[in-house]
Amino acid sequence: MIRAQGLSKSFGKVHAVDNISFDAEDGKITALLGPNGAGKSTTLRMLYTVLKPDAGLALIDGVDNQADLQAARRKIGVLPHSAGLYPHLTALENIRYYGRLSGLENAELERRVTELSAVLDLGPIANRHAKGFSQGERTRVALARALVHQPKNLLLDEPTNGLDVMATRSLRKLLLQLRDQGHCILLSSHIMQEVAALADQIVIIAHGRVVADGTPEQILARAGADDLESAFVDLVGAEEAR
Repeated sequence: MIRAQGLSKSFGKVHAVDNISFDAEDGKITALLGPNGAGKSTTLRMLYTVLKPDAGLALIDGVDNQADLQAARRKIGVLPHSAGLYPHLTALENIRYYGRLSGLENAELERRVTELSAVLDLGPIANRHAKGFSQGERTRVALARALVHQPKNLLLDEPTNGLDVMATRSLRKLLLQLRDQGHCILLSSHIMQEVAALADQIVIIAHGRVVADGTPEQILARAGADDLESAFVDLVGAEEAR
């Protein structure tokens, strides 16, 4: 379980995140939605320990991620908005390197690399250097890296960015399987079709604050809308009109 509890973060005079609280539960996919500049990526970065909050707590399975960084990091897999691969390592070398950092060795590591290579169709790029990868190829390798140590909690920043239709369908299938296995998945997305297909819970933020939090059905009812895109526009618009 991932819990944001009163998280705040400012950059100079800009209040990027302002007292945000929500839970992402095990066995559910929670979608974090908001317009550009709403604070989605800043919130995710505080949750996965890259940014230190000015106030509040980020808890991973009850572990305060600032009080015990390493314990929290062992419990999460992260797909950042920029894949962050080592350009002079091959796809498999990138995955193996992160696996070793996460404590995997020898047979167990190779088993996980083989499994993820098959699931994410990495065969054609397995031994190519990451420097020449397309956006979709970088995303698939970064996702394999995030999953290699079988973390209970996943934080994914726009995971289908740059993926073609077939790769997107495969990723959605994988995320649903992980959810059904009890994983906690928190993802950000701008694609309402993706949210409708995946999300069990939706958190909408605007101007660094939570403006709605609930199931898709609850979000639709609150906005009085027939579809998530209309609900999103109405709820964000109401917040901006204040």
